[in-house]
Amino acid sequence: MFESASLKHYVDKAVYRREAAKLRQELLNAQYDLMQNGRFPVLMLIAGVEGAGKSETVNLLNEWMDPRHVITSGFFEPSDEERERPAQWRFWRALPPKGKIGIFFGAWHTMPIIQRVMGEINEGEFAREIAEIQRLEKMLCDEGVLLLKYWFHLSKGQQRKRLKELASDPKTRWRVTERDWQYFKLYKKFVKVCDPFLRKTSTGESPWIVVPGANARYRALTVGRHLLAAMRERLAEKPVKRQPDKTPPLAPPPADRLNVLRALELDQPMTKAEYAKELEKWQGRLNVASRDARFRSMSVVAVFEGNDAAGKGGALRRVTGALDSRSYRNVSIAAPTEEERAQPYLWRFWRHLPRHGKFTFFDRSWYGRVLVERVEGFCSEADWMRAYTEINDFEGALLRHGVVMVKFWLTISKDEQFRRFKQREKIAFKRFKITDEDWRNRKKWDAYETAVCDMVDRTSTSLAPWTLVEANNKYHARIKVIKTLCRALEGALERAGKAGKKNKKKK
Repeated sequence: MFESASLKHYVDKAVYRREAAKLRQELLNAQYDLMQNGRFPVLMLIAGVEGAGKSETVNLLNEWMDPRHVITSGFFEPSDEERERPAQWRFWRALPPKGKIGIFFGAWHTMPIIQRVMGEINEGEFAREIAEIQRLEKMLCDEGVLLLKYWFHLSKGQQRKRLKELASDPKTRWRVTERDWQYFKLYKKFVKVCDPFLRKTSTGESPWIVVPGANARYRALTVGRHLLAAMRERLAEKPVKRQPDKTPPLAPPPADRLNVLRALELDQPMTKAEYAKELEKWQGRLNVASRDARFRSMSVVAVFEGNDAAGKGGALRRVTGALDSRSYRNVSIAAPTEEERAQPYLWRFWRHLPRHGKFTFFDRSWYGRVLVERVEGFCSEADWMRAYTEINDFEGALLRHGVVMVKFWLTISKDEQFRRFKQREKIAFKRFKITDEDWRNRKKWDAYETAVCDMVDRTSTSLAPWTLVEANNKYHARIKVIKTLCRALEGALERAGKAGKKNKKKK
């Protein structure tokens, strides 16, 4: 992909001035049309060879457009805060909202390429990184992001000349570091890694645009013209409902009408005395596990879903009652805010992920897309159909980072729900728990049941299985939840201990 980019491209100064003045005006107009349109964001990835003019081009774009509505973020070595979360976390929280332009100076491709060149990851690990990048970029495009990727390139001779010019000028000397010269010495290795990487991650929806970087005027016009054309083309499009892409149809309901929920025995026995004894035992074990030194290198994400009035809040309070209040955070998910609607669907969940040694409990979660949004028609069929894959990818990223994930579905019978609803209406301090929406949702019981069965079938994996909790008896439900969470954490601690011993033996 780099052959033509290594050639000497030239633009006359007078031509450049004339073209740049026109381009600047048109880009500014397109930017304001984007803001007024408000249907999609623009995300530009700026990458490539050191010294190829990436920084100058970004500065120029901020000069040509209104910088108040251009969000520029630079990424290289992750900070301590970023290392304690999955690799994609820092990119998700920097995404531009709809109507804005985001510029990522370096992005999710940077570290995998450097690690592969330096021999820190093998070919198989690099292939997994590429696959994860492909899934992320496809998801962003499916969410409506206009993803533009620019790779600035120089031949080895051009790069040597450029670095020497920068290093010899007192005004730009600071821009050339020892790392730049180190990477220059590895030029051939970088090309060997980057060329196939660009080919594999260049797709119809988000192709890489290779920008020859030797001539400042040429590269500026190249990027500016492409950005303008891409924005104008998307702005001219009429909103259309996206069709599902190659997602297999959901399985038909079984002929005997049995499903995972109806197969549960919801009335599980447990007396108040048994409950008190078990609660003390498992709260104690959870507290001990949360203070284990090995927990400082991992975190916990627990999802609480279930029927209305199934006891999610009560179960969650028994869990947090065993923990130091400084070690956990409860995230209650409701209808998305304006800020959240301006971002890809998973954005509001990514930003709440915990640091090492912490718990995050989601009361309702990202599964809303395949439950309430599906049943109530708040999103298209294409959106909730592809959400199964996106959710599995999201949870896979968390698990690969060492997050302990536990997912609970608390289920009660229709009769038990009715009893609890009526009870809430009679008790003053529980009235806030019952709303007209709860009664309305009850009328769609069968539709929600079908959605839950599909959700469990498509997102219960070996590493992140669903725990179905029989919740007609609140005592049983609470103990099952805290016991499951405790055992998951204890298992993770045990595996971490064994891995630590193996590493010591190797050394």
